[in-house]
Amino acid sequence: MAIQYLCKYIHNFWNCKLITLILCIAGFTSAAQAQSAAYLEYIEKYRNIAILHQQQYGIPASITLAQGLLESRAGRSRLATKGNNHFGIKCHGRAWNGGEIYADDDKRNECFRSYNSADESFEDHARFLKQKRYAPLFALDVTDYKGWARTLRKCGYATDKRYADKLIDIIESYELYRYDTGQPIMAQPKHLDGDESLQHSIDSEIFEEITAAHDIVKRNGLYCVIAKEGDTYSKIADEFSMRARRLTSFNDISWRKRNNEIAAGSIVYLEEKNDAAQSTAPSTYVTRTGDTSYKIAQQFGIKLKPLCKMNRLSTSNSHRSLKPGIKLRLR
Repeated sequence: MAIQYLCKYIHNFWNCKLITLILCIAGFTSAAQAQSAAYLEYIEKYRNIAILHQQQYGIPASITLAQGLLESRAGRSRLATKGNNHFGIKCHGRAWNGGEIYADDDKRNECFRSYNSADESFEDHARFLKQKRYAPLFALDVTDYKGWARTLRKCGYATDKRYADKLIDIIESYELYRYDTGQPIMAQPKHLDGDESLQHSIDSEIFEEITAAHDIVKRNGLYCVIAKEGDTYSKIADEFSMRARRLTSFNDISWRKRNNEIAAGSIVYLEEKNDAAQSTAPSTYVTRTGDTSYKIAQQFGIKLKPLCKMNRLSTSNSHRSLKPGIKLRLR
């Protein structure tokens, strides 16, 4: 009997393992296809301007599109959504007299160029590459996307040692080299039939980067993301090229907790919260079961200290449940 029971247990165990594996593969493929759709949408939206800039400036359309996809996370990065900066171009001191947006990169709180539209960003990218520093690029054939990618890295466009490989992976995965002919071809994905996914065409590091991406949304007039299962402040900070210390401070979290898992569905602000609730929000709030001062501060996009000060609450007890029915000031 003991042997029969053991055999039955092993059989059920491996059945469960098999089902879990199938579900994981299905989820992985679904995520890949969703990200592919975002990339294809970006390509379709900006392919014409990339082709036009190839004709005007001699920059391969494939390079323009690949850089835009990589630098802006298919138009979903904070720099792109808030500053229309699709290529991660910094202010570079007196070389820039336009708008500014700040983000952590090689150093903390660096100045990046901000534009009125994505078209302005694409135009500035083309002009940026026409600098003397990037002259070696234009000695290459316009169809030599591999040479362009590697020379961009050598000329110092990015500090990432794998920058060229990443551009080449994206170009080949989406066949962006077809746009270098100047013909308006519809964007098509590769390897998306049956149980295939982008993992076959994009290396695992690239795939992990694009599938981890969060959609940036606006809550209480502030840019933020909604946490997913398994998220930490460190992971989200890395995704948006921010310092974890800065992101935790925006969300009134101790830096020591940067690697703690965030509850799925939580709001994570990508910029400093307000001192009080917006005029469009209620001026007061009546506490409910399970409310904490921290939870209310996040809900209305208010810094924790001002909220506690307005209501004579202790910040040290911000995660302790409040009694239901307490009327709190929000501004």
